[in-house]
Amino acid sequence: MHQAHGVGYAEYSRKLKKRMKVEEERWNDYQKSQDVVHEVDKLVHR
Repeated sequence: MHQAHGVGYAEYSRKLKKRMKVEEERWNDYQKSQDVVHEVDKLVHR
């Protein structure tokens, strides 16, 4: 958690603003990975 988001689990648990920021970053990372998957899928299934 700390390496990826710069927040330790204890702080993540205590502070809602930090938790929301981390979850937003995770969601954005997920969306980017899904974009990559779709692009690769298009290339593979031409």
